[in-house]
Amino acid sequence: MKKLVIIPAFNEEGNLEKTIQDIRENAPDFDYVIINDCSTDGTLDICRRHGFSYLNLPVNLGIGGAVQTGYRYAFFHGYDIAVQFDGDGQHSAKYLKEMVKVMEETESDMVIGSRFIQREGFQSSALRRVGIRYFTGLIWLLTRKTITDSTSGMRMVNRRILKKFTEEYPKDYPEPESVVTILSEKYKVTEIPVVMNEREEGASSISLKNSIYYMIKVSIAIVIAAMKK
Repeated sequence: MKKLVIIPAFNEEGNLEKTIQDIRENAPDFDYVIINDCSTDGTLDICRRHGFSYLNLPVNLGIGGAVQTGYRYAFFHGYDIAVQFDGDGQHSAKYLKEMVKVMEETESDMVIGSRFIQREGFQSSALRRVGIRYFTGLIWLLTRKTITDSTSGMRMVNRRILKKFTEEYPKDYPEPESVVTILSEKYKVTEIPVVMNEREEGASSISLKNSIYYMIKVSIAIVIAAMKK
C-alpha cells in the first residue's frame, strides 16, 4: 500500500525541519511531499538545502489549492492513502499508523485526528473552541453525524476520496466544507483521538481579525455543500 503525507506550507521555515524529522522517525513507511505555496521566507531554501521532496507553486493558491495540489499528486502517482499534515509542528506522525489501522478496520473513507475526544494536549484558543463547537452542531444538523474537530488539518483519505478531491476541493478554509460534502454523499468519516502541539513559530492563517468572516463564509459553504446532495 502506497501512503503519502501532504504538507501544505506557507512561511514555515521555523517548523519544517522538525516536521520532516518527525515523519521520518515515526512514520517511515510514508512518503511525503511539501507543497510550498509561494512562501516569502526561507521555506523553499530549506527544502532545497535538505533535499526534501517538494512542489513549488508558481502562484499562491491558499490552503485549499495547496492541499488539492497534494491530492492530485497523490492520485496521479498511484497512492492508495494520503494524509494532510500541517507543516507548523502541531501534528505528530506517531498517530499515522493508528489512522491507517482504523481506516482499514472500520472501512472508513476519511479518518480525522481530533483534539476533542480525550481533550489532551493543546486545545486551541477559547475563541476557536467556541467556533469548533458551533461547527460540530451545524454539521450534526445537516448530516446527523457528530464531528468533534471539523477544522482539524490532520485527515487521512482513501483512494476513492483522493479521486473526488482531485476533481473538486474547496479553496478557502476547506476542512469543514469537505467533511460535509463527503458525509452528504454517504462516505464514511471516523475520528480518532490525538494530541496536538502548540505552534512554536510562525503565525496561523486565521487571525482574530478575520474570525467573523471565517465563521460566516464557512457556514454558508457548509449549508450549500449539504444542499447539493
